Amino acid sequence: MLNDQELQSIKNRFGIIGNDSALNYALLVAAQVAPTDLTVLIQGESGVGKEIFSQIIHYQSNRKHNSFIAINCGAIPEGTIDSELFGHEKGSFTSASESRKGYFETVNGGTIFLDEIGEMPIGTQARLLRVLETGEYIRVGSSKVQKTNVRVIAATNKDLLELVNHGKFREDLYYRLSTVPIRVAALRERRDDIPVLFRKFCVDFGDKYKTAPIQLNDEARQILMNYNWPGNIRELKNMAEQISVLAPHKLVTAEEFKYFLPANPQERLPALSGSVSGQNDFASERDILYKLFFDMKKDVNELKKMFYDMIQNPGTAQMYAEQLNINDQNNLMPFANEIGARVSNKPIILSQPESHHMETVHQVEEVLNLADKEKEFIVKALKKHRGRRRDAALELGISERTLYRKIKEYDIEE
Repeated sequence: MLNDQELQSIKNRFGIIGNDSALNYALLVAAQVAPTDLTVLIQGESGVGKEIFSQIIHYQSNRKHNSFIAINCGAIPEGTIDSELFGHEKGSFTSASESRKGYFETVNGGTIFLDEIGEMPIGTQARLLRVLETGEYIRVGSSKVQKTNVRVIAATNKDLLELVNHGKFREDLYYRLSTVPIRVAALRERRDDIPVLFRKFCVDFGDKYKTAPIQLNDEARQILMNYNWPGNIRELKNMAEQISVLAPHKLVTAEEFKYFLPANPQERLPALSGSVSGQNDFASERDILYKLFFDMKKDVNELKKMFYDMIQNPGTAQMYAEQLNINDQNNLMPFANEIGARVSNKPIILSQPESHHMETVHQVEEVLNLADKEKEFIVKALKKHRGRRRDAALELGISERTLYRKIKEYDIEE
């Protein structure tokens, strides 16, 4: 068990600031597991400093004089991650012009930190499990089994058990990795450490930019404490740097501090009803446009029906006038004629009620076809820009390649 002095020594060495009980417990577990070769799974949100804990474990272990490498599994393409980790033989794939050692070979005797382990492909997970259980691996394109002595520390900001339930992470690998779990608390869970961290960052940036460190008044400090910091320590550090450079005064007020906070940080766009797994029923803008046109057509047809009823039964005009809050039926006639002209592309003439005379009515059903409208816009844009596709595409808000495809699709003559 570490005493307070030993714990503070670790904090000083690795630049860790704070005295929260959850932070201290995580550091205690890291220090205790460091001398062993046990696999460790570090869990925590993005930006809490999980990599620092992997360094603590390595540099407090017997492997401290050997290599340490941090690998972000989410940053390596799925097609090359096996080669990166385990190496490959010459000619094993198209660009393999020569043999290459993988990290498990070059870091033999040291420590590999696999960040964002939840992003690792299922196939690679099976290879990793074999390394953890037997210390054996095979290069891509080879049949020769090789041995390695590497300690694995993994980290994730995802719920791996949930990924297991969805078939995206191997259950056996999860339990093999989490021999010793370490949870790093989010910044909002250790609020008493926030002002201390912020002050440290401001002093550091003051030294970096050769200026006096900024300070917060009481109201600004309260906002600092109450903000949730979804980006955790990384976000806090970025904020401190912004304020150190851009704040007009060295004593920052609450109003000035608010300018540096994200606008509506908790705001989320509403999803359309019926959405599944964050993807709504309308998978593209084209689908949404179709729905809007269909709704529009429905409304237009209802308007047509109303005015057609008025033509066939003049007595209903008063009823519609009341529904439309028009007191005088006579005032409804020019209104109906105007709407009729817009709806049917040809005027619907309503005579004054006292004459009871009906003119010939021409009702034209308007066809709302998205493809026709799209073709019409393209033709107009090309005509406007005299056939210059680049300018027409810019006018339409699409790429020149998409415009070319549409011209072929609609058989438009340029």
